Amino acid sequence: MSFPTIKRVLLKLSGEVLMGNQQFGIDPEFVAELALEVKAAKETGLEICLVIGGGNIFRGMAGAAKGMDRAQADYMGMLATVMNALAMQNALEQCGVPTRVQSAIEMDKVCEPVIRRRAERHLEKGRVVIFAAGVGAPYFTTDSGAALRAAEMKCDALLKGTSVDGVYDSDPKHNPDAVRFDTVTYDRVLADNLKVMDASAVALCRDNKIPIVVFSIREKGNLARVLAGGGVQTIVQDS
Repeated sequence: MSFPTIKRVLLKLSGEVLMGNQQFGIDPEFVAELALEVKAAKETGLEICLVIGGGNIFRGMAGAAKGMDRAQADYMGMLATVMNALAMQNALEQCGVPTRVQSAIEMDKVCEPVIRRRAERHLEKGRVVIFAAGVGAPYFTTDSGAALRAAEMKCDALLKGTSVDGVYDSDPKHNPDAVRFDTVTYDRVLADNLKVMDASAVALCRDNKIPIVVFSIREKGNLARVLAGGGVQTIVQDS
């Protein structure tokens, strides 16, 4: 599928992607490669927003499963997303891409608060905007934060860069016979619990008619190929 009318996209990256080949944390070399991918996409004329998870540093649900208070654990996870956003901002600016970080949890010594109109001005001026700290409240994932920002910023598509190359009918890591979809409807994703994003994020994209494009960000150059209509991907949209 090509995107001839797309002007503005939101790219959602899992925090685990920033680990590269490490077991945890941030791999500066891999983050630098990701920054070059984003730069190449931006040079096609796109306006780009980013949302990055925090699972490479701390995951709220995992903390809660080990006995932590869920709300406290989620706030820790939100702070992890700010660290990832700052790392990506540094990498982007080192390769010449002006970038602003906006956090749903205000920390004015570090980054801007989330202000929609200011974010729109940044995009219009050719800057990349990274939205951090999810929605600023516990019990919501960064998937929900990405869908919310995509709707708020009137993005033409939400691109989810993961370690797999699309949406399958079962987990391809455990089932070698899993079948990948080229396209699938929002309702099928929700009904079959296909684990594209959490249900609230998928429903928000459906209600705002924002297609979700799932692809592998680990494959070098894949972001540009997907935006050009090539590459391997799954598109979640209305039938």
